[in-house]
Amino acid sequence: MPVYNPPLRDMQFVMHEVLKVTDDLKAIPAHAEIDADTINAVLEEGGKFASQVIFPLNISGDTEGCKLDQKTHEVTTPKGFKEAYKTYVDGGWAALSCDPAFGGQGLPLVVNQCMYEMMNSANQAWTMYPGLTHGAYASLHTFGTDEQKKTYLHKMTNGEWTGTMCLTEPHCGTDLGLMRTKAEPQADGTYKLTGNKIFISAGEHDMAENIIHLVLARLPDAPPGIKGVSLFIVPKFNVNKDGTLGERNGIHCGGLEHKMGIHGNATAQIVIDGAIGTMVGQPNKGMQGMFVMMNAARLGVGNQSLGLTEVAYQNALAYAKDRIQMRSLTGPKAKDKPADPIIVHPDVRRMLLTAKAYAEGGRALAIFCSVLLEKVHNHPDEKVRKDSDDMLSLLTPITKAFLTDNGYNAATQCQQVFGGHGYIKEWGMEQFVRDARINMIYEGTNTIQSLDLLGRKVLGNNGATLKKFGKLVGALVMEEGVNERMAEFINPLAVLGEQITKFTTEIGFKGLQNADEVGAAAVDYLRVAGHLVFGYFWARMAQVALREIAAGNTDPFYVAKLQTARFYFAKLFPETATLMRTARSGSKVLMDTDAALA
Repeated sequence: MPVYNPPLRDMQFVMHEVLKVTDDLKAIPAHAEIDADTINAVLEEGGKFASQVIFPLNISGDTEGCKLDQKTHEVTTPKGFKEAYKTYVDGGWAALSCDPAFGGQGLPLVVNQCMYEMMNSANQAWTMYPGLTHGAYASLHTFGTDEQKKTYLHKMTNGEWTGTMCLTEPHCGTDLGLMRTKAEPQADGTYKLTGNKIFISAGEHDMAENIIHLVLARLPDAPPGIKGVSLFIVPKFNVNKDGTLGERNGIHCGGLEHKMGIHGNATAQIVIDGAIGTMVGQPNKGMQGMFVMMNAARLGVGNQSLGLTEVAYQNALAYAKDRIQMRSLTGPKAKDKPADPIIVHPDVRRMLLTAKAYAEGGRALAIFCSVLLEKVHNHPDEKVRKDSDDMLSLLTPITKAFLTDNGYNAATQCQQVFGGHGYIKEWGMEQFVRDARINMIYEGTNTIQSLDLLGRKVLGNNGATLKKFGKLVGALVMEEGVNERMAEFINPLAVLGEQITKFTTEIGFKGLQNADEVGAAAVDYLRVAGHLVFGYFWARMAQVALREIAAGNTDPFYVAKLQTARFYFAKLFPETATLMRTARSGSKVLMDTDAALA
């Protein structure tokens, strides 16, 4: 059976020693009094919920899956899921970082980020039920009317009701301008919606008494394309004026997808047949409200793979220490045993360290993004809000795509550590691989994220936001450039920081002549940018570790951090050289291939 121990020490290291998040939070009135001890205490209890309540349901939930009653259209979640959700709600976890005006606890978003990492490690399929609600909550909190907020946010905050995002249709995925779902205005100001949606995560279940669907649809006079899309609240049960539940709305689950992973989550085909909805925001501007939810979801999906990377690593490490097979190439290490533990073998260590480096680098990026998001929403200084929003917009596609690519790679490598046992269900590793695979696909495939990063976020503003991140890199290089102990971390980072400017300019000029050049380079470009970001955070983590060791701190945690940083820069970071070369190979080798693809 697999194991999971919440990585509280590493979370504390990133939050308090590297990023010093409480210093940033002091500038935000709502969090000015928050301290590290409070954050740590909350996350310690959150780790117990993740490891003791939902982790034991991960394999059983995957085996059992969800069941749809075709007559009633009701979905039953796996055994224990509903009870675990009640424990979650009763513990106040649903309200952790929500607005106190709607019953939330008002804790910083970084607390919610770390809580969700642990829950994703423990049980990604279960965590998606409350996770989707956060995105719907954020959209309504930003764009909902006072009446809509009063009607829905209190119940979503306390977990009594959950939420979904209904975008995809059978004939269109990412290209939402092609959608056909219709919304007909009614005399009372509501709308009657008709259409079909697919791939709706947590779209139907028995864990909460109501589900609040946020649905994209078209008005009768809507202009074509994405500029003619509006956003609507369509609850499973209509809500009476006094807040009680009314009659069943015309929206139901017509089928469940039979899929590769996340079996414990109901991926629903949603039938909308004359359902009553209310508009969120302005007509034909539904993407504004949906992008709030989509961007939250993209950060959340990166966090899903971060969680899977961590739990896969923990299990592979434990197995590698216990499994004996062959002898070390440099002679027996466990002389009292007939063979050595496989952790003595160099390539096993490579696989383990790959997962460890990607988990710890990803954690630093995810926590950094959560602080940026906090500033975007709550910082009193408008310039800080704007700068944070710009930086977050740059880092969102990297967080989604780089962390999920790395997460699938890491889960597969950790499965490989187990050899044949990694292919057997009872060890849990094959489930981590299957669950990790979806994260590269939904909320915009990683190619879409790459196009967004290169086309919109970098070339779209002539690299202005990229230069802002470059200033962070440059400041660290200036600070530590003459420190010989930091040279192995700073030098490669400084070189890539210089190279990426030329690399970006080159692709931009080629793209002006042929737009396919951007499409051909985008995926490679995102991974280069991802390593620039990871390199920056790994250098900062190495910096803290070196200072602690120099000060006489004998905690082996800091030695381990340095060793992992060295592995990252020696074995993973150099991928950037190959990526820049393949990106520069251009679009011709891809597009001049009609005969090859005939």
